[in-house]
Amino acid sequence: MTEPLTPLLDRIHSPEDLKTLAREDLPQLSAELRDEIVRVCSVGGLHLASSLGATDLIVALHYVLDSPRDRILFDVGHQAYAHKMLTGRRGQMPTLKKEGGLSGFTKVSENEHDAITVGHASTSLANALGMALARDAQGQKHRIAAVIGDGSLTGGMALAALNTIGDLGRPMLIVLNDNEMSISENVGALNKFMRGLQVQKWFQEGEGAGKKAVEALSKPLADLMSRAKSSTRHFFDPASVNPFAAMGLRYVGPVDGHNVQELVWLLEHLVDLDGPTLLHVVTKKGKGLSYAEADPIFWHGPAKFDPATGEYAPSSAYSWSSAFGDAVTELAARDPRTFVVTPAMREGSGLVRYSQVHPHRYLDVGIAEDVAVTAAAGMALQGLRPVVAIYSTFLQRAYDQVLHDVAIENLNVTFAIDRAGIVGADGATHNGVFDLSYLRSIPNVRIGLPKDAAELRGMLKYAQEHPGPFAIRYPRGNTERVPEGTWPELEWGTWERVQEGDDVVLLAGGKALDYARKAAEGLPGVGVVNARFVKPLDEAMLREVAGKARALITVEDNTIVGGFGSAVLEALNGMGLRVPVRVLGLPDEFQEHATVESVHARAGMDTAAIRTVLAELGVDVPLEV
Repeated sequence: MTEPLTPLLDRIHSPEDLKTLAREDLPQLSAELRDEIVRVCSVGGLHLASSLGATDLIVALHYVLDSPRDRILFDVGHQAYAHKMLTGRRGQMPTLKKEGGLSGFTKVSENEHDAITVGHASTSLANALGMALARDAQGQKHRIAAVIGDGSLTGGMALAALNTIGDLGRPMLIVLNDNEMSISENVGALNKFMRGLQVQKWFQEGEGAGKKAVEALSKPLADLMSRAKSSTRHFFDPASVNPFAAMGLRYVGPVDGHNVQELVWLLEHLVDLDGPTLLHVVTKKGKGLSYAEADPIFWHGPAKFDPATGEYAPSSAYSWSSAFGDAVTELAARDPRTFVVTPAMREGSGLVRYSQVHPHRYLDVGIAEDVAVTAAAGMALQGLRPVVAIYSTFLQRAYDQVLHDVAIENLNVTFAIDRAGIVGADGATHNGVFDLSYLRSIPNVRIGLPKDAAELRGMLKYAQEHPGPFAIRYPRGNTERVPEGTWPELEWGTWERVQEGDDVVLLAGGKALDYARKAAEGLPGVGVVNARFVKPLDEAMLREVAGKARALITVEDNTIVGGFGSAVLEALNGMGLRVPVRVLGLPDEFQEHATVESVHARAGMDTAAIRTVLAELGVDVPLEV
């Protein structure tokens, strides 16, 4: 692709450079930023539509505020590509989500202009509240602006933070980046007049001074006038009765989120007002790119494409998410008790077809993982067999609900845990490397790691036919397609030998099994066990192999702290068996963004690393795999 001409953007290396531009130049700058975002994202795997939609807003925020002294927070952070470019990172944009390169989200340790490290939704408002309290406690005067939208406001954490923000009344600006619907309707000229009036500092100061003067004369009269003013405002101004106003926030909007000059004017009048203010801006995902505007869901994070035409090479690969979606769609046709719940991950979890075939047995609760799990608990209490389709990293946010609402009463809830293990480019905030550890700690929860789509189906069928909570974890990536109607019979808690050998035995399940099988190829005496169930373990087979082997090696795509290897060691200790065990997996540290293969190699758990350990244990391992 020919690089776009960006004469204005070429002049900007920091927010200070941005402030040298005339306001009339800002629309052109936004257009140049969007062209650059499209060029950068055309390599595939990056967040396109959201970043295009937030560009004008980001330009306006940096034009008015003084970052990094003023703090600009982005919820999730995937829409902040323009922010990265305006804060000195334009030259590094080709390294986005690559090993050693820029994060795909905002990250405190990456740049001083990144106020928070994010990747999960709905966290910006609580962060902003904490920053406002710290600022005031230390007698500081800087401004705080939190940008939230793109579904994040559906999260209970965001709503709870709003409630406290309104109650405490600390000065801050909340920008609701609304790219789907308006909360309050425009009502013509009167609405515009009220919007303009309520942002004027003199109006706010005059209103406050008048209230104090009347209170000095008569408190009852002041209360009466306050109620009269409120009633009048409710009559003329529908925006004043919206839920934000009810929480104690000053509400302004909705306004056009792509009129950058109007946004600058509004922000200049809003950022220094007393108390919390919410500015409601309406934006369009994919702004400026016709095919992305037409289908923002597809273009949220597209594969490699031609920027000029939007053409891309469709993938013929069969993902684990698709394997789950196909299986649960078929299962629901067989069992009317099946009901799928997801927290805003219909596309990502492979549920588009399911939602169309079984619309009355499908619930998307938005970005509210705790609600998803507890709603499933309620369904189970009434005789349904709910399946919670959720990413491993997001299930972390519902740990208490799994324990308190599902496991204590041993309810029939199945957790289909996608993106388990290292996910690669999205990095530390999205790696699903803790679920084996935190789920193992919960009584009644049983855990399976299918090696392929057939085993996934067998586990799902077993879980739906037996009592209690089940967790089935599978990785990001692809697997082999299996025919419809494939439902292998599995006994939960049983392992299988996939390569005979009793000298040194490799125990691994899921993604890690692939590494173990390749490492053992051509090595007589090295056995491989598909340890597809982590809870319960197959203690009969474990006792058998431990009784014969010189050493065992466990391999897992999970932290080694409390994971599969720990489970094996605990079981052997309980059996009184003493056999050397080498535990391979992810170390006790956060894994930054890189390819899955690179992270696994760095962690010492890939094929080459396993062969190295085998050699250390005295196995004759050829130099070449």
